[in-house]
Amino acid sequence: MPTDTGSTSLLGEMTPQRFLRDYWQKKPLVVRGAWRTDWMTPSELFALAARPDIEARLVLASRGQWKVSFGPQPAMPAKKRDWTLLVQGVNLWSREADLLLQSVHFLPRWRLDDVMVSYAAPGGGVGPHLDSYDVFLLQVAGHRRWRISRQQNLTMTPGLPLKILEGFAHDEEWTLAPGDMLYLPPNLAHEGVAIDGCLTASIGFRAPTFVEAAREFLHHAADTLEISGRYSDRGREPAAHPGEIDQHLIDAIEARISALSFGRESVVEFLGSYLSEPKPTVFFDERESGGATRIAERARRRGIRLDARSTLLFHEGRFFFNGEMFKATGRERRLLRALADHRVLSGAEIRDASPLFTHQVCEWLADGWLQLGD
Repeated sequence: MPTDTGSTSLLGEMTPQRFLRDYWQKKPLVVRGAWRTDWMTPSELFALAARPDIEARLVLASRGQWKVSFGPQPAMPAKKRDWTLLVQGVNLWSREADLLLQSVHFLPRWRLDDVMVSYAAPGGGVGPHLDSYDVFLLQVAGHRRWRISRQQNLTMTPGLPLKILEGFAHDEEWTLAPGDMLYLPPNLAHEGVAIDGCLTASIGFRAPTFVEAAREFLHHAADTLEISGRYSDRGREPAAHPGEIDQHLIDAIEARISALSFGRESVVEFLGSYLSEPKPTVFFDERESGGATRIAERARRRGIRLDARSTLLFHEGRFFFNGEMFKATGRERRLLRALADHRVLSGAEIRDASPLFTHQVCEWLADGWLQLGD
């Protein structure tokens, strides 16, 4: 959502090139008046937190004691201080939060995770901690004091339900007012404390570990693995030790496993499916109804946009839509690339598309993967 000055970037007057060169994964950045305010109220956030299909947490702190409850939060604490409500995936339910997520258009779409919005009563926070990913912290309402530390001692306080740093000693701080944004690189110790009742939106990023990526790749490869033949031991001698796993079996299986190889094509197909797969908690329920002819007419008139829950990625001629892979060529390839980059196609672009592409668009609208344009 643009500010009154027409900005559609959290970076203010700074160019994406300068931000990526001087700040990204290097050092913090504060931008005053980065975004519009008052696009969500505490009561709206509380209503989302009460739903069983939305991930929410409630954090309470009192005299060094921390308590965390997970799941739907039907009621907020009666106490006036020292508690925080955190709601994940608000971009899936709020058009304004989705626009905020899409504003980070200078980074690959697969890097974006979601928008978490928190409400904190005065004194509320989650303690000094580290995040293993980049984060943009936008103050939506109220005021929050942020402190950072470049300390080398990253020991966590034992016996707590949260990962809270022990001996946090800040060396820099800022107070964010409504509309202000703070960028923090990964693994920088920080703490945010509410000065008054405040709403903070957090744009998180995806950064899978190589172990996680390798593990998921092997799961993916196992689903399509084809190795011919079956173990055979014709002509073997009588077993001297029936309980022993014999060398012949070990050699045979090792040889087949060692012969496996995974080329670039396999890696691309895995990454496309893995990075575009919706989270397990995501369901598509806002679907266009009616016959294909009527749906196509609406699409040609109004255009289409990706549903907030949808991810469309591509590499060369391969496209990955919510975990499914397909190929496209010619004009359809150009249209799909535009849809992946900008998340919208105009009615005119749909009208000029082939009947086969229009038919596919109708199916995606019926599935809820696409929505009609505004």
